[in-house]
Amino acid sequence: MSGRLTRVVLDGEALHRLSALQEADKAQAVTDLEGENCFAPAAAPDLQSVLHLSVQEGRLVFDIRDADDAPVAAVVLAMGPFKMLIKDYQMLLDSYAGAIAEGREAKIQAIDMGRRGLHNEGAELMRERLAGKVEIDFATARRLFTLVCALHQKL
Repeated sequence: MSGRLTRVVLDGEALHRLSALQEADKAQAVTDLEGENCFAPAAAPDLQSVLHLSVQEGRLVFDIRDADDAPVAAVVLAMGPFKMLIKDYQMLLDSYAGAIAEGREAKIQAIDMGRRGLHNEGAELMRERLAGKVEIDFATARRLFTLVCALHQKL
């Protein structure tokens, strides 16, 4: 797999309502994705691509473009399969913020372990849902799941 992302662009209103922790997670995921990833669209598996990621009308949209930002392929996924994981992830982030405010180190560590577990579940689901459309590795899937959570915040 030689395809990869060179840039990630997120679109959506939810991005204006992120907590400091969510903003940090989103920024780190984008930085990590742009630094190292495996992303090979079935339509162009060797493409060095730009990904415009958004949630539109309840669907997750992967608008894949070439280096000149010309459209190459679009992959649209239903959000339904992700919703419970996203909800659980949001609850963990809220608990994490509370534990930090209280200074409860043991609770912070336990929540962080749960967060990693949810990321793993989200990554597996992402890979499953993109199968046959876009080939990604596990680390790329984890980072994409983080971005999907950021994009899916309720108004």
